[in-house]
Amino acid sequence: MTPLERIVLLGVADGALARELIAEVMCSGKAYQLPVAAGLAQIRAHLESVSPVVILLDESALNGAPLEAAVRELTESSSVIVVANPAQQSQMARLVAEGDVEFVARVGEFTRLAASLIERRIRWAERSQVALTLPWSELPANFAEVLRHEINNPLTGILGNAELLLAHREKLPASAAQRLETIVDLAVRLRETIRRISNAWAEDHPQLRSA
Repeated sequence: MTPLERIVLLGVADGALARELIAEVMCSGKAYQLPVAAGLAQIRAHLESVSPVVILLDESALNGAPLEAAVRELTESSSVIVVANPAQQSQMARLVAEGDVEFVARVGEFTRLAASLIERRIRWAERSQVALTLPWSELPANFAEVLRHEINNPLTGILGNAELLLAHREKLPASAAQRLETIVDLAVRLRETIRRISNAWAEDHPQLRSA
């Protein structure tokens, strides 16, 4: 497997915000590729040529499109960090619980939080990157689909239930809450691994992607 490319696709129509986010992300001192797309059409165009580790979607890039539908579409390609008005948070609760989405409320120093979540997602992806030396020819043609369904479906249940319990963390012992956070962390990392293996399979079998 080739080294992980730190590509972060910024879906931001607000130029000043895009510059602020880029500055925050680059503060880490690591090398990132940070293409900017001002709307959903541009995001889709970028996804035809790059495979970002994470997509940051600011509500300014929606151009009136429904937030939930846009986010669900983008999670087919990558994990997504949504930056939006706090009133949108409840709408995103289920997607956040499923593990592929983070929500950042547009209040206070939200760009710093968004940058830290980007770094965390990339760190998870780097940890989950594995040397893919599997004998692809011996695997069934629908391997990627089976992998996603057989592992991601149970993972969705694990993440959803853990997040529901964490929503009432004030009623839990501190040690229990910490264990639940560990479960969420490990489950999300496993999902990132499944995504990368599935994507590698699709790259080696382009005829199946278009079938």
